[in-house]
Amino acid sequence: MPEAAVKTVSTKELKRCLGFWDLMSTSVGQIIGAGIMSLMGIGIGMTGRSVVVAFIIAAIFSILSIIPLIITAGTVRVRGGQYTITALLAGKRFAGVYIILSIASNITIAMFALSFTEYFLALFMPHGPGKLIAIIVITVFYVINFFGIDKMAKVQNVIVLIMCIALGLLAAFGIGKVSPGFVSKDFFTHGFRGLMTAAALLSFATSGAFAIVNLSGEAKNPTRDIPLAAICSTLLVAVLYGFLAVVAAGVLPIDQVAYKPLAGVAEAVLPRPVYYFFMVGGAMFALITTLNAQLGWATKPVLQACVDGWFPQKLAYLHPKYKSPVILLTIFYFFGIIPIIIGFNVGIIGSLATIVSQITFVIIAAALFRLPKVVPEEWNKSKFKMPPGALNIIVVMGAIGASIPIYFLVTDVSPAILTGNFILVLAGILYSTWRFNTKKVKFEISYEAN
Repeated sequence: MPEAAVKTVSTKELKRCLGFWDLMSTSVGQIIGAGIMSLMGIGIGMTGRSVVVAFIIAAIFSILSIIPLIITAGTVRVRGGQYTITALLAGKRFAGVYIILSIASNITIAMFALSFTEYFLALFMPHGPGKLIAIIVITVFYVINFFGIDKMAKVQNVIVLIMCIALGLLAAFGIGKVSPGFVSKDFFTHGFRGLMTAAALLSFATSGAFAIVNLSGEAKNPTRDIPLAAICSTLLVAVLYGFLAVVAAGVLPIDQVAYKPLAGVAEAVLPRPVYYFFMVGGAMFALITTLNAQLGWATKPVLQACVDGWFPQKLAYLHPKYKSPVILLTIFYFFGIIPIIIGFNVGIIGSLATIVSQITFVIIAAALFRLPKVVPEEWNKSKFKMPPGALNIIVVMGAIGASIPIYFLVTDVSPAILTGNFILVLAGILYSTWRFNTKKVKFEISYEAN
């Protein structure tokens, strides 16, 4: 792009066009990803038919872990999303560490495209050009997001609706085929520990609502709509998962579904045409709703970080018409397709950032008690205003809700992944320290009353 065409902007220029239902569909699409197709069977293997209870607990974990984000985003408009919240509550230096971890975690863009391709090839083209299809998928949603967040939201609304219909059909067709005496056997097959381990795992299938906090700068009424959409989407998905869990664990014998993909249950329950609709509209659309949402929100924390000087400010360029961060969006586009082209194991790479990304939730939760001090005027007007004692309880509950999945991850991943997480955190600390000491980081106030 010619030098004259590039200018530093403020996130104040983002298009404020997202209503409640746009945020709701974005959150639902982000939550329902590839995980449910594989995690359901794993959860059944861990706790049997009490996987239904595990989903309820998982939803509680998920809501607890995002409560600090919800309270902050419900008090002020945070134009840089989680980056702004991190700087506000945990400190400016840690915001630099956070943004490095946030960028690294978005390697999952490639994962979603490749997973979509696996389903597509299995159903339609067993010997098709997998890499090319994955690149085309990313390109399609890159173009949609290039033309603005409002276009992303319109597409998201449609594909999320289709996805929910597809998942609902499996529940509707299967619920009548559940064996009698569902609760009389195969419950808590591995005791309390098995139930809680399953709940910790399944919390990753019910989380994702945090993402819409990063769209605060583009929401019409973020302090009202973001908290409501985050909570409603998590509960809606949890209820849907509950019905699916009853079908998945109740139609076939447990030993036939434990540790098996949900697709096997769908094939046994659904008529053939409906099965294909489920695989496309449910499994494949679950992936592209997450991909579309992620391309929509992932650039916004980085955009504010560029404005603040953590990265070259020229990257903080918004298209004059569409108000999309086209340079950053293009960087994330290549961030998605390059691993596909060269054949990186993006599953391993993506997991490197999982633990440390969850740790940021713990840190934000632990620092929530500072909110009344850093934005006193806005806090006094906030619908979430509460006595210090109640806020401290929320701090503890949020930290616990975010910590339990970390425990599960740490005890489950390989030493190599743990080492990779340590290296990633160290890289974030070193970069943050170096960049901050250059005096090039000048924080713009990126929060304001709604």
